[in-house]
Amino acid sequence: MMPGTASSRPVCHIELPLTREKAALLQAGDTVLLSGIIYTARDAAHKRLDALLDEGKPLPFPLEDACMYYTGPSPAAPGRVIGSAGPTTSYRMDAWAPRLLMLGLRGMIGKGERSDEVIRAMKWAGAVYLGAIGGAGALLSNRITASQIIAFEDLGTEAIRRLSIKDFPATVIIDSRGENLYRLGRHNYLLSL
Repeated sequence: MMPGTASSRPVCHIELPLTREKAALLQAGDTVLLSGIIYTARDAAHKRLDALLDEGKPLPFPLEDACMYYTGPSPAAPGRVIGSAGPTTSYRMDAWAPRLLMLGLRGMIGKGERSDEVIRAMKWAGAVYLGAIGGAGALLSNRITASQIIAFEDLGTEAIRRLSIKDFPATVIIDSRGENLYRLGRHNYLLSL
């Protein structure tokens, strides 16, 4: 496979938590189906997590080998576990991501580019950045089997939730070696001109 092209490798089923060893097996461009527990957090929640760390207080969930989904789901319709749960733009969390990565965060799910500082921290931590399809939040919510607010309920849709997921689809955008599908894809496109 040429770097920066769609992976010809089979779809990878990942049981969470996402250990360093599991993350190391993934390559930019791989398609994964995640099952297990993930946590939601957007910028307002990240600010509060950062404040807890500054104060030496415990976080509301264990960071070691955790996977964080950058989403603020809409309210659930009657009979549903959760409302639409599409990814939000990840660079909004870049100010806080390196600190969380250094403390054990192993996976992040969102959309869009990440800063060079985040990529350096990912390489150090052996972490991966996964892309979910923006605009497909209603479909993605079908892969969420349970949802529970565990912190910052006053933030509404930006509260931290513990989600149980089954075969949640994502693409490895940046792998633990720093290979970046967005950059490699653009590079390969320019070579093909």
